[in-house]
Amino acid sequence: MKLRLVRRVVPLAAAVAALTAIPTASATQSTPARPGSHHQFAVGPQYDTTHVYVAPGTEQAFVTSWTSTFGGTTIGPVSTQVTPTPSRTLSELVVSPVGTLSVFDYTTPVPYPFGTERTGWLVTDLDQAVRAARADGAAVTVAPFADPIGRDAVVQFPGGISAQLYVHNAPTSYPALASVPENRLYLSPDSVRAFLDSYLAFTKGRIVSDDRHADGAAIGLPGTTYRLIRLTSGFGTTTVTVTDGHLPHPFGLETTGYGVPDLGATLDRAKTAGATVLWGPVSAGGRDSAMVRFPGGYLAEIHTDR
Repeated sequence: MKLRLVRRVVPLAAAVAALTAIPTASATQSTPARPGSHHQFAVGPQYDTTHVYVAPGTEQAFVTSWTSTFGGTTIGPVSTQVTPTPSRTLSELVVSPVGTLSVFDYTTPVPYPFGTERTGWLVTDLDQAVRAARADGAAVTVAPFADPIGRDAVVQFPGGISAQLYVHNAPTSYPALASVPENRLYLSPDSVRAFLDSYLAFTKGRIVSDDRHADGAAIGLPGTTYRLIRLTSGFGTTTVTVTDGHLPHPFGLETTGYGVPDLGATLDRAKTAGATVLWGPVSAGGRDSAMVRFPGGYLAEIHTDR
C-alpha cells in the first residue's frame, strides 16, 4: 500500500454544498418486512465512515495528525448542523487509504443520542433500510430526517451497537480503499447471539471465523483466552470481541482497527505527528498491533497481519 501525501480537495463552495446543510425533520411511515427478506443495502466500504467526535477545538490538530500518519485528502472543515435538532459543529470528511472518517468538533452541546453511533453507512435506499433494520431486530433510535443533500437515520443493534444510515441526493464517488478498516465491537456472552442474528441479517454478512480460544495478549490480557468472531459484508469487516468485561484500558474504547503494511513505520509517523502509543506493539493472533490515541482523543487500533 502506498500512502499518499495529504492535500486539500474540493473548493469551499463544494465543501459547503457537501457539509453545511441544516437538516429538517421528516417522518417515515413503516410497513412490515420479513426478517432477512430484503436485498443488499451496502454501497461499498469506502462510503462507510467512522464517526470521530474530538474534544472541542482540536479538529485541525486531529486531521493533521491523521493525514500525516496515513495520508489522504480532506473536505472541509465547515461549520454546520448535522442533527435534526439545533446544534453546531465543525465537520470535516477525511478520505484516507485505510478508511473514511467523518470528524465532528462541536461548538454546542451534542444532542442525544448523537455521539453514540460508531459509523455512518451509505445505503441504497434509506426508507427500505430502516424498515429492514426493524424487521431484523434493530431499534431505530433516530427516525429519518432530511437535509438538502440527503437523509439520515440511526439504528441500534442488540448489544447497544449503533450505526447511522444515510443517503445522498446526488451520487458521491470516493476512491477504493487500500485497506478495509475493521469495525471493532466488544460484547458480552449474553448479547452476542442476538447481535449476530440481527447484524448478519441486516448486513447480509457472514462469519469468517469464530475462535473461542483467541490469544488474550491481543486485548491486553496475556496468558488468557477470549472469543473472537470475524465478520464480513458489503459494509466491510467487523471483529466481535466477546469477554466478561474485565478489560484493561484502553480496550473497548476504540471503534475501528486499521491495517497497514508496516506497523513500526506507521507508529513512528504517528508519534512524530503528535499521537501517543497507549499499548503495544504486541504480536498475537497472527498480527502485530498497537493502540494509539490521536490529538483530540480519538483511539484507534493499528495492525499489520503476519
